[in-house]
Amino acid sequence: MWFRGDIAIQGDTIVRVAPSIEGVARRTIDAGGRVVSPGFIDIHTHARRGINQVPTADNYTRQGVTTVIEGPDGSSPLPLRPFLDALAQLRTSVNIGAFVGQGSVRSEVMGDVNRKATPEEIGRMTALMETAMRDGALGISTGLFYVPGTFTPTDEVIALAKVAAKYGGMHESHQRDDASKVLDSVRETIAIGEGGGLPTQVSHAKVVGTANFGKSKEMLALIDAARARGVDVTLDQYPYTASSTSVAAALLPAWALEGTRADQLARLKDPAQRARIKSDSIAMIRDERGGGDAKNVQFASCGFDPSLAGKTLADLTRQRGLEPTIPNAADTTMWLVEQGGCQGIFHAMSEDDLVRILKHPATMIASDGEVPIFGRANPHPRSYGTFARVLGRYVRDEHVLTLEEAVRKMTSFPAARLGFTDRGVLRPGMKADIAIFDPATVRDTATFTAPHQYAEGFFAVLVNGQVIFENGAMTPARPGQILYGRGRR
Repeated sequence: MWFRGDIAIQGDTIVRVAPSIEGVARRTIDAGGRVVSPGFIDIHTHARRGINQVPTADNYTRQGVTTVIEGPDGSSPLPLRPFLDALAQLRTSVNIGAFVGQGSVRSEVMGDVNRKATPEEIGRMTALMETAMRDGALGISTGLFYVPGTFTPTDEVIALAKVAAKYGGMHESHQRDDASKVLDSVRETIAIGEGGGLPTQVSHAKVVGTANFGKSKEMLALIDAARARGVDVTLDQYPYTASSTSVAAALLPAWALEGTRADQLARLKDPAQRARIKSDSIAMIRDERGGGDAKNVQFASCGFDPSLAGKTLADLTRQRGLEPTIPNAADTTMWLVEQGGCQGIFHAMSEDDLVRILKHPATMIASDGEVPIFGRANPHPRSYGTFARVLGRYVRDEHVLTLEEAVRKMTSFPAARLGFTDRGVLRPGMKADIAIFDPATVRDTATFTAPHQYAEGFFAVLVNGQVIFENGAMTPARPGQILYGRGRR
């Protein structure tokens, strides 16, 4: 529970928390009755998209985030040490840690091919995992929805998960399917944790496609049953009913994306294979991430044509002189991939499922966002608003969570999950990562059509004892640190 009090900080560390602290301080911040919370820990981000251009990570710091975790969905830099060393030299405002991606490891050893690994290849992948964990990875991430993760049998994932377990790491997964096979995917995520002997997490937990709405009940029942028998399984979630990934991954079948870009284009040029791809794409637009209508697919960014950002698949289909039917939208999707592809936003989730997952005690908050360059493209608003949206909409306005429970889901819960023993709570000896906000005014302002808008209601943010945001502006301080996993050597 919250209480009124003072916090004393020396250097980067909290040295005292008490109802009242007397004495002389170099600087005093009067929170003025606002909430003083541990800084928020975002356990699932794509921060390497943009952090070099915006090392202050304004979109995160302005909503109280003091730590971001990279390397999700099976994708990470390899080797990991040079990436982390470069981030340390960059000097960021926020702390950063990273997972090692199973898909990146598999791609390094065997390419993006659809076959089982040989024992020799598994040995090489295991060696890469060992190196990454010693470099400081927090665990292993899987993207079993994506190429090449989708080509990976569960037992191969478990073999690598065992390496992460040996070094005290955890597993987090973009599951194999969030639509019709979502329950089988949850079972697989649980199995990886059980077989690998490590904590396991359903990343950005969701249910996609109108035919699957309501399956969050069965999903959470599987989670509860696994936890009851001793499996350490948890979830994370962003508070929006739209997802975001590449148009190719969302709306083309995985088999069509095997191999190199040249391989993909060759399939699209072959009439028989193109017809198969179109048939599968029609089903994916109708039943899965397409949300049953081309207008539910919005473009976040398109490298070959930046003017498409913010438009929908229906808009582009009309622009190409076609009615925006689902078959015509599938044709447009294939054309898009041939041009170079786009990142998309997919409106295909239910508010009821979102709220049900959010309320579950094993769910923590994570943005699945990036570090946008302000004003460029049309990113998912989760990058700017996730934490403020939970506090404003789901705590204050709709009373889905108490303030204390929401803060737990953003701070001590992810800290414990990641093995951070010196962050996530406010007490003596902990690092002074702190967010100060007004619960009466905190809110997200970013929208799907106008995403480049910062959260409101935050008064000040400190990282390692230094103020990085106050009075509505970033400060020059860059005190962020690299947070390493327990296996670092």
